[in-house]
Amino acid sequence: MANDIIRNYMRYLKLERNYTYNTLEAYRHDLEYLIDYARQNDVALVDMKLENLENFSASLHDNGIVARSQARILCGVRSFYRYLVTDGYIKDDPTELLPSPQIGEHLPEYLSVEEVDMLEAAIDLSKWEGQRNKAIIETLFSCGLRVTELVNLKISQIFEEDKFIRVLGKGRKERLVPISDRALKEIHLWYIDRNLMKIKPGEEDYVFLNRRGAHLTRVMILIMIKNAAQDAGIKKTISPHTLRHSFATALLKGGADLRVIQALLGHEDIGTTEIYTHIETSDLRDAILYHHPRNIRHRKE
Repeated sequence: MANDIIRNYMRYLKLERNYTYNTLEAYRHDLEYLIDYARQNDVALVDMKLENLENFSASLHDNGIVARSQARILCGVRSFYRYLVTDGYIKDDPTELLPSPQIGEHLPEYLSVEEVDMLEAAIDLSKWEGQRNKAIIETLFSCGLRVTELVNLKISQIFEEDKFIRVLGKGRKERLVPISDRALKEIHLWYIDRNLMKIKPGEEDYVFLNRRGAHLTRVMILIMIKNAAQDAGIKKTISPHTLRHSFATALLKGGADLRVIQALLGHEDIGTTEIYTHIETSDLRDAILYHHPRNIRHRKE
């Protein structure tokens, strides 16, 4: 019965929630922790009570799983039990009073505009992939895309005249994001090289391609950006997502409304976007510590 329930739940996430393959796999992976716990303790998933789930939560900690991962797993467990209630497998949701682990606030790393310029300047344009990589970095920074959104970006989704791109985000939700003249210029320069390539059938509409004429993977972009950061002498630990954070932070510093940033990033919850206000606050603190007359005098002493 448990296998049937899990199968039906995954079908629900795919068809009703419209989750992508990667998201479905993440939910399935996290749910395995609960399935293993239920099997080891000889309790059916539909018979779990709050006490069982509290013990399950404690077992995650005992097995060395960090607080942030614990919170993610429990979020998936709550989603699963809400589904069981909705579909009539159980009457009451045992996760309603289940607490989440406390997570220390983590401010994401981001780059300044000058550091993004350094990153692009470090790209070797004499290599065939050089202009492509420069266009990728500029598009990530100018549009605030997730790396999956970038690798799946298609030529038909770029509306150059209106200077917008149509992005297919999490849950296959679409949003329109402005694209800068700078990003369009770098993409057009990449098209010069792209037009000389032999493109695999079915891949013709993807903007960014690898040597074999197929669209890129997330890992390839991660490696490229890490190498560019090293060549640029940037000491921060960065990833493609760092450029998304940099996009949001630059907008906030420029005076953009938080709701606008939320829409551009495709965040469902404004709480996710509010992390950038903490970044701005930390910058204000640093500015005060450096420029306030009391601190200037202290530095001289």
